[in-house]
Amino acid sequence: MVEDSLQRFFADAKLRAVAVNATYLGLWEALERATAGGKRSRPRLVMLAYRQLGGTDFSSAAELAASYELLHSALLIHDDVIDRDFVRRGIPNVSGHYRSRALRAGEPPAAADHAGVSAGVLAGDLALSSAYRLLRSIEAPASVRQRLNDILDDAIFSSVGGEVLDIEFSRTPDMPSLEDITRTAHQKTSVYSFEAPLQAGAILAAAPEPVVTALTAFGRYAGIAYQIADDVLGVFGNESRTGKTSWGDLREGKRTALLSYAATRPEWTRIATLVGSQDMTAADAEYVRSVLVSCGAKNYAITLATENALLAVMHLESDGVPDALRRTLERMLFSVISDLSSR
Repeated sequence: MVEDSLQRFFADAKLRAVAVNATYLGLWEALERATAGGKRSRPRLVMLAYRQLGGTDFSSAAELAASYELLHSALLIHDDVIDRDFVRRGIPNVSGHYRSRALRAGEPPAAADHAGVSAGVLAGDLALSSAYRLLRSIEAPASVRQRLNDILDDAIFSSVGGEVLDIEFSRTPDMPSLEDITRTAHQKTSVYSFEAPLQAGAILAAAPEPVVTALTAFGRYAGIAYQIADDVLGVFGNESRTGKTSWGDLREGKRTALLSYAATRPEWTRIATLVGSQDMTAADAEYVRSVLVSCGAKNYAITLATENALLAVMHLESDGVPDALRRTLERMLFSVISDLSSR
């Protein structure tokens, strides 16, 4: 149902776009491709909470779930612009597609990069506004619609705040504390990826407030666990699975739990000048990875992710949270953690 909702939305958007001009249609087509093929984790959380908490209007729930997929697409596209990545899930992303077009047209590399980045900004803007557009199509009482709008708005507000911190941390020579890193993970990831989808599904289902509170607390720690895990996979994971280059985060000097721990170890001096270098090569990245393993940073980050996952699950031990919902959320979260251990 979520896929159907997205297909209907893009069909309508492309009809509107072609009436403007063919070039605009091309941007919408690029955005549609960027939205396709993901895990649909956030829509799954919306639908899971809604269904398990007694919701019955699955058409409206699907529209709500689709809005969170568009929000996710918007943030991913903008994140690629920030990280100067032109590949996502092993293929050119929106920016990469437009950069390649410009290069084939004979434009110099700098101009082609600018064309790609510009398209990425615009496509991300479209996805962001489209999340609100889908939200407006939900059939629900005015008070519920207003609360759903506030949840989405808070998710965007928090995520951008976390992204700003992330960027600032990468620009400063000092390594932020673990507290700073986990606060950033909460703002950047927990709220929009876990808290908001679960809250939204529960509220649309008219769940009791204690249940909404429990799911919010779960989402906070689940998001931190997920972000730490994602940062580990961003360095040690398979590029075709993570969707990003295997050294993009290292090249950008992204401040993570991995690096926060490594910076406290004597081995840090061996990699400090490589981390954050725009000239980083594949060989440099492999060397940094080996040091992160030998100094214990990788194991430390995996342990930290596991601890936050356990905290998340603990908050589900609340009256009113159905056992089936609790078990499913626990299984989903720990599948990510178990994936870390195999890397």
